[in-house]
Amino acid sequence: MAGASLLTLLDDIATVLDDVAAMTKVAARKTAGVLGDDLALNAQQVSGVRAERELPVVWAVAKGSLRNKAILVPLALALSAFAPWAVMPLLMLGGVYLCLEGMEKLAHPLLHDKADDAAHEAELEAMLADPAIDPLQVEADKVQGAIRTDFVLSAEIIAITLGTVASAAFTSQLVVLVGVALIMTVGVYGFVGLLVKLDDIGLYLLQQGGPLRSLIGRILIHGMPWLMKALAVIGTVAMFMVGGGIISHGWPLLHHAIEGVVHPLSHLPSIGALARLLLPAILDVLVGMVAGTLALGLLLGWQRLRR
Repeated sequence: MAGASLLTLLDDIATVLDDVAAMTKVAARKTAGVLGDDLALNAQQVSGVRAERELPVVWAVAKGSLRNKAILVPLALALSAFAPWAVMPLLMLGGVYLCLEGMEKLAHPLLHDKADDAAHEAELEAMLADPAIDPLQVEADKVQGAIRTDFVLSAEIIAITLGTVASAAFTSQLVVLVGVALIMTVGVYGFVGLLVKLDDIGLYLLQQGGPLRSLIGRILIHGMPWLMKALAVIGTVAMFMVGGGIISHGWPLLHHAIEGVVHPLSHLPSIGALARLLLPAILDVLVGMVAGTLALGLLLGWQRLRR
């Protein structure tokens, strides 16, 4: 009996772990849309710091990110336990916020003058070059700014993850939320640390000499700006896709309308497989862009009314 009970317990634990692994995989896939923007934003936050201080700054921001998630995970669990009805509205609100952020990025050239952006960059460069400015204070300000940015992005990740596991048991919710929080923190800031050091790695290879190492070094040095731009673009598209997907899944009428478009096309012999693969993502992006446009219009109208 004792042996049978132990085997039953082990089987239950294995089942729970299998369910947790599956839910963690789904949550990680859904929150991946935030990562491109997260990577680009955090890499930009630590730019301008002295080369020897880049990794300590990334580590300081990573610790701040862990503190953010240590606040957000218990709040998410309490919300799921005491006000489960609020999970879907908050998730929808998070989806709209993602779409708004993406649309603000697209509309930035229209809403901001290039001369103002150039003047702001020149002001930052002059401040960093001023010997009277304490570089440690500049570094501390950058760290605090990056941690504040991370709090918003972490809240989005936790909200999306909570929506994925809202109907699961408390233990499964706890394991998935903590697991996703740790995976995202280690993944994002490990990759940010690599990003900010790519140009240094390229310079080192260039100084070592040799045709292959020099070629790789030049590619790393000259490719960094393009990589940052690519991350920003991928992050923006992913924000529309994830935000639009949250909105469409939370709005049954819209979800059924998208299924009504995808289902007939997915059975066509020539393009069926491609339609099943790409069409839902394309439609989610379009939903996200429409939602982002409406949200941005409301925000600009509210700002104008306040002025």
